[in-house]
Amino acid sequence: MRDRTHTGTRAAGGAPKAGPPASVRNVVLVGHSGSGKTTLVEALALASGAVNRAGRVEDGATLSDHEEIERRRGRSVQLSVVPVAWDDHKVNLLDTPGHPDFVGELRAGLRAADAALFVVSAAQEADAVAGACRAVWEECAAVGMPRAVVVTHLDTARTSFDEMVRVCGRIFGQGDPDAVLPLYLPVRGPEGPDGHAPLTGLTGLLNGRVSDHSSGERVEAPPSGGRLESYRAARGRLVEGIIAESEDETLMDRYLRGDELDTATLVDDLERAVARGSFHPVLAAAPAAGGGRRGVGTVELLDLVTRGFPSPEERAVPGVTTPDGAPRPTPACDAEAPLLAEVVKTSSDPYVGQVSLLRVFSGTLRPDDTVHVCGHGLTHPRDAESPRHEADVRIGALSSPFGGQQRPLDACVAGDLACVAKLGGAETGDTLSGDGDPLLMEPWPLPDPLLPVGVRAHGKADEDKLSPVLSRLVAEDPALRVEQNQDTGQTVLWCMGEAHSEVALEHLRTRYGVRVDTEPHRVPLRETFASRTVGLGKHVKQSGGHGQYAVCEIEVEPLAPGTGVEFVDKVVGGSVPRQFISSVEKGVRAQAARGVAAGHPLVDVRVTLLDGKSHSVDSSDAAFQTAGALALREAAAGTRVQLLEPVAEVGVLVPDSFVGAVMSDLAGRRGRVVGTEQESGERTLVRAEVPEAEIGTYTVTLRSLTHGTGRFERAYARHEPMPPQLAERLREG
Repeated sequence: MRDRTHTGTRAAGGAPKAGPPASVRNVVLVGHSGSGKTTLVEALALASGAVNRAGRVEDGATLSDHEEIERRRGRSVQLSVVPVAWDDHKVNLLDTPGHPDFVGELRAGLRAADAALFVVSAAQEADAVAGACRAVWEECAAVGMPRAVVVTHLDTARTSFDEMVRVCGRIFGQGDPDAVLPLYLPVRGPEGPDGHAPLTGLTGLLNGRVSDHSSGERVEAPPSGGRLESYRAARGRLVEGIIAESEDETLMDRYLRGDELDTATLVDDLERAVARGSFHPVLAAAPAAGGGRRGVGTVELLDLVTRGFPSPEERAVPGVTTPDGAPRPTPACDAEAPLLAEVVKTSSDPYVGQVSLLRVFSGTLRPDDTVHVCGHGLTHPRDAESPRHEADVRIGALSSPFGGQQRPLDACVAGDLACVAKLGGAETGDTLSGDGDPLLMEPWPLPDPLLPVGVRAHGKADEDKLSPVLSRLVAEDPALRVEQNQDTGQTVLWCMGEAHSEVALEHLRTRYGVRVDTEPHRVPLRETFASRTVGLGKHVKQSGGHGQYAVCEIEVEPLAPGTGVEFVDKVVGGSVPRQFISSVEKGVRAQAARGVAAGHPLVDVRVTLLDGKSHSVDSSDAAFQTAGALALREAAAGTRVQLLEPVAEVGVLVPDSFVGAVMSDLAGRRGRVVGTEQESGERTLVRAEVPEAEIGTYTVTLRSLTHGTGRFERAYARHEPMPPQLAERLREG
């Protein structure tokens, strides 16, 4: 953005050291899968001097995809941090997975960052860009996070920078496409045999300079005559956009009078508008070719990050309370203030065990400090009933994450990131504060995992380890949820999608040595009586000594949904002694919990004890419990027992063009559409009620049906009678 010579100094071992908070920048890279985020991070690391070869550090280790599972799958599945130095700033680049299943890693990156780079591929369809980025863009907009757009893959045939700028203006402009405008225009070289002209440089619309990379090195020159017309038109629109978004009234007056605006003034206003989150520049970038160090757009992008994006001092710290929930003043981002930090990611290292990635919001964290760790994690709702864990922990060695490596750190100042090993069982989302003043930070939101996968231990040795290992897995990845379903007896791992479940299962096997078998998710069914009926329970046995004698007669009638099981005593004349009335009720309720037809709990019935018989010697509590259970089973034999299935309230948010397809698909799942609501951005919220058995894999289907642009939420509504033909098929199966 300014004509300056840049240097990137590094600390010993290759990782830069942070100065004061004002010199730190935390930037998260967001984009669809395959958009080139990781390649861009590698190009920026190379351009800044953080690495000597693209994608590799000094010892030959890869800078990205450092886990075996990532190398095998050919894509990122976890958050990666790569710090670089540029113009006396430390820039923490947070590379997030592009696949929507790994949204937990994305949210961790957003929490740790102060600005976002949205990376879009010129080779991708607009729907792919919208599906991966629109929701995250809106989240950033809600909190005023600065954003810029980087267009990649312009070297691919039949790609257009201008067309992608229009797409980004439509998707991200939120009704104001002039808030999303290019800061540089791409310069292309001669056309090749395929008719495509390679990207060789950029023309700055504010400084009027061309950065030419055709020789393999970056060389600046003035724009040539053939590009002047397009340059002037784009510059005029950019200047108008900057003035409008910067809210500088004096600049607007000068512009309307036709005064010449100097570049320095425009750059200052641009930087203010970008930092405030009201203007979003678009840049093009490509990795270095032919052995060059600086790829197209890397210098310009690093300039934008250090000059246009805010420091941690300029970003609001999330709200804090005491562990008991009493509000506390929000601390400032000051290296000398009391400590306030947060665990934004938890991972396991085969050599050192648990490793916690921390963002320090206030104060300075040093080795050997004693800190107070407090939190609910992100695995529980934030309310009075959710468990809270607290402990005083001594900090061991600090390290700076650098791709797959850890570099030693002397201290971590406010605004910076660091890793700590073996942090006393801390979970993602936990708060670190001074041991004399414990604090708790507001957690960041995570969507509910919607794909259930039934798991069971493969063998006895696996069974003993499965439960604690699942707890550790969820503590590391809060986008996972483990459910021990009491009705079905099944252990269910709730995931964000198929790729997420595959990675979780592979981590169980390779990281923790636990083998599991998967099975279809079973929804919790219920049973109820279709009509009024009676039953007689007779338990009479004589086998030497005291016998067993109990007889009871009951009437069973259906009740309204959600009523449960009611027990009514209408015995007269003492035919069932008072001390055994409760025994009959215990037997009835125990049998109801076991089910009377297909083994599912019985609900929504009233059981009335009408009469019975007893024996002065042989009657007992156990005998009347057995008689009560027998009476309920006999009553079930005299009427039709209905199967009830759970029904969910579903809200599906999709672009208007997919509403018809979504409603048709829901109808095919026995769903009932109950209404639609128009949402912003040409989207519609479809509300429906759908049996839970029909939406187990709906998250996968919806993603395919809407090209990744749709999302949905679900909540349990009630149990309803299952269609007779389906119920019969289930009983036979």
